[in-house]
Amino acid sequence: MTLLALFLIVASYLVGAIPFGILLSKGSGVDIRAQGSKNIGATNVARLLGKKLGLLTLLADIAKGFSPLFVAGRLLPADVQQGTVLALCGAATVLGHMFPVYLGFRGGKGVATGLGVFLYLAPKAVLGCLLVFLAAVGLSGFVSLGSLLGALAVLPGLWLLQEPTWKIVLATVVVALIWLKHHQNIGRLLRGTEKCWRKK
Repeated sequence: MTLLALFLIVASYLVGAIPFGILLSKGSGVDIRAQGSKNIGATNVARLLGKKLGLLTLLADIAKGFSPLFVAGRLLPADVQQGTVLALCGAATVLGHMFPVYLGFRGGKGVATGLGVFLYLAPKAVLGCLLVFLAAVGLSGFVSLGSLLGALAVLPGLWLLQEPTWKIVLATVVVALIWLKHHQNIGRLLRGTEKCWRKK
């Protein structure tokens, strides 16, 4: 592996680790890690500080998933190793969000950042994921359920689009990590105690 590839992988992690939810909420006086779900992602920011900051956090987290892959795709030579390096950059970006060095490795759940990664790698598959997410949230009222099902939907999407194996392997790893990070939400969904957007 070349020095350029190693640099891009490390840089992807460091970009993914930027806690935009905390940065954007800093002037509010609210510590999003101590209130609500205590998560640094867009859903908790929106609940605590309003939809505008929640949307900005969402867009920033998507961008930090997309941008490292976009840069890597422009800098890497188009050879047999490009796919492998892009996959490692994508995984590093999501791991950066989930386990950020800036926050003692306690981060978010990776949904928006993973969305950004596959928005670059397979935008058609992402469209299907968004439709599943919207349908699940619309029918159930649970953002966590929409996130879980939307993330899972990328796998059949990639398969149906006949995307290369390395993208499917990367998606499998990212989806597994997202589900593991949602273990508390899954428990609450099963117990019927998960917060619903329809309820005040």
